Amino acid sequence: MKEKDFPGIRTPEVLSDAVSLIASEKTWIETEAIRQLHQVAALQSVSRVVGLPDLHPGIRYPVGMACFSSDRIYPALIGSDIGCGMAFWKLTLKASRGNVGRLDKKLGDLDGPPGELTELMENLPEWATEQPGLGTIGGGNHFAELQRLDAVYDAVLAEKLELDAPYLFLLIHSGSRNLGHSIYEKHVQGFSHDGVDQNDPACADYLDGHDRAVQFAKLNRELVARRILKRLNARGEKLLDVVHNAVTKEVFEGATGWVHRKGANSAYGDLSVIPGSRGDFTWLVQPLGSDQTLFSLPHGAGRKWARNDCRGRLERRFTQKELLTTALGSHVICSDGNLIYEEAAQAYKPLESVIAPMVSGGLLRLIARFRPVLTYKTRGRLP
Repeated sequence: MKEKDFPGIRTPEVLSDAVSLIASEKTWIETEAIRQLHQVAALQSVSRVVGLPDLHPGIRYPVGMACFSSDRIYPALIGSDIGCGMAFWKLTLKASRGNVGRLDKKLGDLDGPPGELTELMENLPEWATEQPGLGTIGGGNHFAELQRLDAVYDAVLAEKLELDAPYLFLLIHSGSRNLGHSIYEKHVQGFSHDGVDQNDPACADYLDGHDRAVQFAKLNRELVARRILKRLNARGEKLLDVVHNAVTKEVFEGATGWVHRKGANSAYGDLSVIPGSRGDFTWLVQPLGSDQTLFSLPHGAGRKWARNDCRGRLERRFTQKELLTTALGSHVICSDGNLIYEEAAQAYKPLESVIAPMVSGGLLRLIARFRPVLTYKTRGRLP
C-alpha cells in the first residue's frame, strides 16, 4: 500500500482554528460526526480537536477522535468503557493444524467465569478478582479473533517480530467491563458534561478510578488471551496492548495538559494494531507520531451505520446464519440474534479507507496485514 494507490487525499482538513479531520475523499464521514467534533471544541479549556478517519457519531460526542484540554478533564468524553483497547498475540499453533470447525469446538463457551484459570487468578489483586466479568470479552463490538498472516509490507520489521505465516495470531478487543461503567456513572452524575478542573479533589478521584479501570482492562485482555491459549493447547507471546479510551497527561505545542482519546490509539508506542470489521483485514502498523493528530491513531474501521439501523438494513438481505460466514471466508461465533446484525461487516467502513489517509499523510508505516479465521463474540444472548 503506497500513497499513489489512494487518490483524493485531503489530510488534514482544517475545519476551524481548533478542529481538523484526517480523512480522504473515500472515507465515510457523517455530518453528525463533524458537528460533534465542534461540540467537543466548544468545551471549556479545549484548544485542539482531531477527528481520525474512523470518526463516527456517538451518543453525544464522536468516536474516533482526540482532543487537548489545558486544565480540565472530561469523563464524559472517555465514556463508560475506560481502558478499552486491543492486545495482539502470536501463537505457537499452526494455522494448518486444524480447520475452523475444530478451533470452534476447542474454544467452547467463553462467556462464563474463567474457571480454567483459577490458579492464575489466585495471584491477582483482590480488587480485580472482586469485579464481575473478569476474564470475559463483553458485548457490543468486543471480540476475540484468530487470524493468519496475509501480507507483509515491511519485511525487515516483520522478520524482527518473527511474523511467521504458518502460525495463528490472536487479537483481543475488550475493556474494563462493569468497573469502567461505574466510574463513568459516578462522575458524569456529579459533573454532568461540564468536566472537572484538574486541581479539584474530584479530578484526582476520577483519575484514580480511571487508572484502575485501565489496569483492569489490560489484565482482562491478558486473562482472555490466556484462557484461549489454554483451550487451544498453545503457547503465545503478546506483541502489544494498546488502549483507545483514556485520558493522559501530555505536552502539546509546549503546553502541558490532558489528551482525551475516545476510540483512538496512542501513537507513542513502537507498534499498534488497527482491525477492521469481523469481515475485514487487520493491520499491524508502526506509529509515526505527529502533533497534527495529537499523537493518535485510528482504533479500527469505525461504524458506518448506527446500531439501531443495522437489523432493518440487513435482515431482508441476509439471514443470521449467512452473516456467520464473512466475505473473506472466516467464521463468526455469535448466538445473539441482534448482535450479529449490529456487528455485521456491512455496518462498518472499509478499513482501507481509514488506513489510506494515515499512510499518505506519513502518520504510520504498514508492517503486515492479517486475515480473520475465527471470531468469537458470544455463545449466548448477552444482557
